[in-house]
Amino acid sequence: MNFLAHLYLSQNNPNIMIGNFIADHIRGNNYEGFSKEIQQGIFLHREIDTFTDTHPIVRKSKRRLHERYRHYDGVIIDIFYDYFLAKNWANYSAIPLDVYANSVYVFFDKISASLPLKSQNFIKYMIEYNILYNYQFKDGIQKVLNGMNQRTKGKSQMNLAIEDLSLFEKELEEDFTIFFKDLLEFTTIKLKDLTNLSS
Repeated sequence: MNFLAHLYLSQNNPNIMIGNFIADHIRGNNYEGFSKEIQQGIFLHREIDTFTDTHPIVRKSKRRLHERYRHYDGVIIDIFYDYFLAKNWANYSAIPLDVYANSVYVFFDKISASLPLKSQNFIKYMIEYNILYNYQFKDGIQKVLNGMNQRTKGKSQMNLAIEDLSLFEKELEEDFTIFFKDLLEFTTIKLKDLTNLSS
């Protein structure tokens, strides 16, 4: 899953949110300097990624893109799933997406200096381009895909994937809806497990 989903799945717990947000920038056991609750967020992020990568519905989504994008199919699906979450946000949260996104920006802007450098850089990018809010628009997704393609020096051709989103939107949205229900249940249980382990 991508950033919006990881933040949402943190269930409004600030420290879990921090850990979930920075997890991709923490290697191995380099989490040991953080508080227990932030560590739980890092572990939760890793559990979510494993659950996502092995879920049959996600694999089904990836197969729709695999021939064209090969091992980049998972990255693209992560971005597409955030698009569907943002697009259908009212089904998952009573807080409007613009209000939620702004609260996340304010929160992370205040604590940015205490986070890994890569996280700090992404916070600046996220705020400048209002990424979380703009995930609901295809123009916003296109900008994200363009940026990812540039990071791969054009090898991934992810900038073309907006065509596939239009082509398979109905099928992919159905995939997302089924999968996200499973992911919500999994995350609720896993978060309780992590909390119980540290208590």
